Amino acid sequence: MTDHGPQPVERELPTEEARDLISLVRELIEREIKPRAAEEEAAGRFPRELFTLLSQSGLLGLVQPEEFGGGDQPYEVYLQVLEELAAARLTVGLGVSVHTLACHALARYGSKEQRAEHLPAMLGGGLLGAYCLSEPSSGSDAAGLTTRATRDGDTWTLEGTKAWITHGGIADFYTVLARTGPERTRGISAFLVPAGTPGLSAAAPEHKMGMAGSPTAQIHLDGVRVPDARRIGEEGQGFAIALSALDAGRLGIAACAVGVAQAALDEALAYTAQRRQFGRPIADFQGLRFMLADMATQIEAGRALYLAAARLRDAGRPFSKQAAMAKLFCTDAAMRITTDAVQLLGGYGYTMDFPVERYMREAKVLQIVEGTNQIQRVVIARALAGPETG
Repeated sequence: MTDHGPQPVERELPTEEARDLISLVRELIEREIKPRAAEEEAAGRFPRELFTLLSQSGLLGLVQPEEFGGGDQPYEVYLQVLEELAAARLTVGLGVSVHTLACHALARYGSKEQRAEHLPAMLGGGLLGAYCLSEPSSGSDAAGLTTRATRDGDTWTLEGTKAWITHGGIADFYTVLARTGPERTRGISAFLVPAGTPGLSAAAPEHKMGMAGSPTAQIHLDGVRVPDARRIGEEGQGFAIALSALDAGRLGIAACAVGVAQAALDEALAYTAQRRQFGRPIADFQGLRFMLADMATQIEAGRALYLAAARLRDAGRPFSKQAAMAKLFCTDAAMRITTDAVQLLGGYGYTMDFPVERYMREAKVLQIVEGTNQIQRVVIARALAGPETG
């Protein structure tokens, strides 16, 4: 590797504490994640013991209130931690993002008593969460969900099936959105359901083209009884809770996408610096240099976009449009950049001896999760031109 090979990302961080945090994360990555990432992904192994370590290190509750065991970090810092983790292994970065999504409803909409009872264990007690919104016939149309919660006194009974659930079958708790009334958007409520509750079960994990180490499965709710004390927010407030979580979650996906793209660029830079053809490094050839330049520019633009949206969120300002833009741009860019990285490595890029083929397969799912990129365009267009009239 030459002096012009890959270098650590120079980050704009608001505090010395945040800089120390990034240093801690980088040390953990070099020691605990990178050495085993390729082997464990190839074997389809989820690193549960690593998530226990992340929990103990405070990395599963960075944005949550300190009084409940969180880190009270701004979103712009949390997202840069996610980017670092995703660059090392997407299963880890996306897993932290999903866990944060699963905690969002309780952290933001739960009562103080609910948060005091449940959040400390969820944030620093080694627990792992999953978020249950999508269903086999309800994906982009989230308000069309049919999983039902029926009330009997102080207890709710949940019936239905959730689909595409990250951590399905291995999570310790599930944030479940279920229909409690006939209205499309105002008839949905949120529930915190512990794993092991009778009637809750997981199907076999899906066989995916990438992220083999991250289990994705259907969750079946067959007469699952949940006390009303585990309903989060007001009855009928679930859809608003879900949208709020998705806005924040889309920023997490954007940061993960930039991380995967950065990892692909770093690999391409290292390879083109040492690979020689016609008597010189292939990084000397203008056609390849321009590809590298375009890749780096897209990464910087994506990072700036997700950070700008995060700073709006941190300031308490609306950021839904910007979150959709960040998710759209960063994940599309990650798909282009990882594909270009494979091309730059030539035949080697198509083999499993180098990680760029894995990055390309992983980038694809980021264009789909947390709302497809077609849905992001719908969100952006509505913000610009108003709702559709037809």
